[in-house]
Amino acid sequence: MKLYDYFRSSAAYRVRIALNLKNLAPDREFIHLTKSGGGQFSAAYTAVNPQALVPALIDDGATLTQSLAIMEYLDEKHPAPALLPAAQFFAQRARVRAIALSICCDIHPLNNLRVLKTLTGELGATDAQKNAWIAKWITTGFAALETGLARSPETGAFCHGDTPTIADCCLVPQVFSARRFNVDLTPYPIISRIDLHCATIPAIMAAHPKNQPDFEA
Repeated sequence: MKLYDYFRSSAAYRVRIALNLKNLAPDREFIHLTKSGGGQFSAAYTAVNPQALVPALIDDGATLTQSLAIMEYLDEKHPAPALLPAAQFFAQRARVRAIALSICCDIHPLNNLRVLKTLTGELGATDAQKNAWIAKWITTGFAALETGLARSPETGAFCHGDTPTIADCCLVPQVFSARRFNVDLTPYPIISRIDLHCATIPAIMAAHPKNQPDFEA
């Protein structure tokens, strides 16, 4: 098993959490997303992932891309500990997926590196405008997520119940990103509480960007 990784990538961070929770330790190759025009655009890496995005995971001859697909693959191939509710709990599984998707599809893509580079490059946005853009989409997404978590009796110590799921694998990197860009988390006490609880889990903390071999301050 081999993971193509970058310490600051939110999508790679999700997969690192899932791998750690499963006690899996793949070989890793680090793809620097900003140096020398971006290692993700190299011929060697686009041969692995034509989207030029991280992460990518190679396992048993299969090349897997997209963090959510990778996490579900890991959960199916290595079912313990489970990152989704049991198969017969259809609504609960859908809820966990919906939380994950709300982050991975509705918040993160608007603030990822290629969007921000387009804003400041082709569209000429200032740093202040870029940061306002980032805050707008994080706060919009977190406001809806906070409301949903508050309304559901299925919210527990984690996003769903009292064991981590793929929803938490997605939430933790997004909170890290919010803090990185100085987004005020005060209006989101449940999100903040879950993130703080996740920080007590060694497998989750081991996936933190600062704990990666390629970390740069």
